[in-house]
Amino acid sequence: MSESISVMRKRADFLAANRGLRVARHGFVLLTMPNGGRGTRYGITVTKKIGNAVVRNRMKRRFRELLRSALPDRGLSDHDHVLIGREGGIERDFQALAGELDAALSRAAAGKGDPPRRGRGPRR
Repeated sequence: MSESISVMRKRADFLAANRGLRVARHGFVLLTMPNGGRGTRYGITVTKKIGNAVVRNRMKRRFRELLRSALPDRGLSDHDHVLIGREGGIERDFQALAGELDAALSRAAAGKGDPPRRGRGPRR
C-alpha cells in the first residue's frame, strides 16, 4: 500500500471516530471510522486513569510503534484508526499487543465490531 499514514490531531476527528466501529481487546480499544477519502490516519488516547505521565507516555510510544508497523499492511484504507489505552495495556508483552492489534484490525476489516458500551447514565 503506497498511501501515506498521517496522525489525527483535531478533537472533532477523535469524536467522529468514536461513532464508528469499536473492537475491544485486553490492552486497548480500537475505533475505526471511514473518513471520506482523507487517507489512512491514526490517533492515540491514553487517559489519566491509566497512570502518571511516565506510564501514559510509555504506553503512547508503544502504541505509536504498533500502529506504524501494522497500518501500512493491515490498516483500513481511507479510515481513521484510534487506539484507546486500557489499564492492562502497559504490562502486556509487546508481541501480545501486536497480535491483538492484528486480530482487531482483521475484525474491523470484516465489519465485526463489539457491541456498543453501556451508557454511564444521565449527565448532569
